[in-house]
Amino acid sequence: MTSGEPEQQIGVGDPDGFQRLWTPHRMAYIQGENKPSGPGAEDGCPFCAIPGKSDEDGLIVARGEQVYAVLNLYPYNSGHLMVLPFRHVADYTELTETETAELARFTQRAMTVLRRVSGAHGFNLGINQGSIAGAGIAAHLHQHVVPRWGGDSNFMPVVGRTKVLPQLLADTRALLAEAW
Repeated sequence: MTSGEPEQQIGVGDPDGFQRLWTPHRMAYIQGENKPSGPGAEDGCPFCAIPGKSDEDGLIVARGEQVYAVLNLYPYNSGHLMVLPFRHVADYTELTETETAELARFTQRAMTVLRRVSGAHGFNLGINQGSIAGAGIAAHLHQHVVPRWGGDSNFMPVVGRTKVLPQLLADTRALLAEAW
């Protein structure tokens, strides 16, 4: 093998010449670590536990009366926030009018803050309603606010199926909380 050639991996299927970037820390997310086992908060819901922590330890950006904004532990992009009701509720239709209104205001505020702090060009907003729709933690409703930038799809996510995040979550939380 000459210098610069990718090392052939033996015993892992057909050789393809690709270099591998291993991210074993993602297995906790994939395997459902810290996911509640049932519909109630008593089943260990991490979204119910977060408000009991300090803002720094819980990665909380802002707290309201009915909802809070928190950084996603498994972000799609830097600054990926979630807005959640404090109350353990699974379905959007179960929110009260005041929870719905504050969730909407926090989503707007999150967009404003992310534009100011990171210069986001656009956003993906969404609620994955139920596990069949892709909700990682379906038992506790959460609205995603994912900042996007022109050209933010480069070879890493397209070819390597890997995101490179340029800032630690604690540093991102501090910037967003200060701007909130």
